[in-house]
Amino acid sequence: MRRRVWIAALAVAGVAASAVTANAMFFHPPAKPEASQTSSATAVTTTTSQATATPPATAAPTTTAGTTKAAVAPTKAQEPIPPNAVRVAEFVAECPFTHRLPDDPIVLPGLAGASHMHSFFGNDSTNAHSDVTSLGKGKTTCSPKVDLSSYWVPTLLVDGQPVEPTGTTFYYLGEGVKDEVIARTQPLPYGLRIVAGNAKATAPDNSTQSRWSCLHAGHVGASKDFVNCPAGTMIESYLDFPQCWNGKDLDSPDHKSHMSYPVAGDCPATHPVPVPKLRQVLRYPASGDPARFKLSSGPGFTMHGDFFNVWPEAEMAQRVRDCINRIVKCGPDGRP
Repeated sequence: MRRRVWIAALAVAGVAASAVTANAMFFHPPAKPEASQTSSATAVTTTTSQATATPPATAAPTTTAGTTKAAVAPTKAQEPIPPNAVRVAEFVAECPFTHRLPDDPIVLPGLAGASHMHSFFGNDSTNAHSDVTSLGKGKTTCSPKVDLSSYWVPTLLVDGQPVEPTGTTFYYLGEGVKDEVIARTQPLPYGLRIVAGNAKATAPDNSTQSRWSCLHAGHVGASKDFVNCPAGTMIESYLDFPQCWNGKDLDSPDHKSHMSYPVAGDCPATHPVPVPKLRQVLRYPASGDPARFKLSSGPGFTMHGDFFNVWPEAEMAQRVRDCINRIVKCGPDGRP
């Protein structure tokens, strides 16, 4: 009897041991994270936080005929800011004169010969029938060559003869607004059209956005109308375009209402998207008695400018990211 009990006990113990072995085969406790994995996770978190704090690098969505296009990212990696960089939010395009025509594809599209005479810069294909597609296939006088935009102004007449500027610089700026507005400035949307100034002005009033001055003769002072520049100097025209966009329209019936100038260093709620300010600087080889000067649109205070944006979206986005958002002065190549 005692022997039977002992055998039964051995059997029970064997079953229990088998169960423990089976559990050990199929149960694996969770592995502890390795030190290298923990470090990598921390690095990813840090990088994400830094990326969040970086100004947006892509273009704002643009709207064409009610269709919103996806943002386009820059194609070039961002370079570090050089230690000798000039801390001014700016990039430029140098766009010499191309041709004259009595056309205006923004104000009078499709109506060849219906406008006063205009002097065109940049895209050499611009005429009354130009649109974003045709301009995108054109050639340019601009440096950089990637800028296929078209810029035009009323032709300057001196003693009744057309005179074209020999200095034609188009600055894209972040000035005139707070630093935090500069940091969130977005690229000008592809196909945007803007008219600045007042071609129909009857006096130098608040609608006169342009000013005239003398190169190398600052003592003459600036004016909304022509000025008398000393011999050996050049008369120059400055015109600032608005830098706040309504975020949806590439044009408007008056070619101005979709844009706004900043108020108290920020963009108004009606036009919440800050974009680079375009400053048009033209220097003419002319001086002397301003009575000899006239624009094809009238007196000097009728100076105005038209801009049709055909910058490739990635190129514009890269310059806004690297030059405007970071407050760095860049040349035509988009680099400090």
